[in-house]
Amino acid sequence: MFNVIAVFLGGGLGSVLRYLTNLVCPFPTVVVNITGSFIIGFFYVFFMDKADISSSLKLAITVGICGGLTTFSTFSLELFKMIEKGGYVQSLGYIILSVLICLLSTGIGAYLAKNI
Repeated sequence: MFNVIAVFLGGGLGSVLRYLTNLVCPFPTVVVNITGSFIIGFFYVFFMDKADISSSLKLAITVGICGGLTTFSTFSLELFKMIEKGGYVQSLGYIILSVLICLLSTGIGAYLAKNI
């Protein structure tokens, strides 16, 4: 239950940070994507061998804050892990599939909203 609360609180903080970034930056999405990707990459490696840090804190930072700030950070970490394991073709396919299918889904959603 502590893990769920930690993700909830971290997610709220990440969302507020995203909102504030939207108020002060000319390119807020790029800023949060780069920042969130840096944070999740740093803490992924930093937490790896640190058993003395609670799982709730790890989740609050990675899933909560980074997830609330940007889901692109999780996408980047998944790709990093694939490449780290030598899955170059898999990672390229994942990039292409994610970007193209998400863009297509956005277009379909927009089309449906206009034609309802």
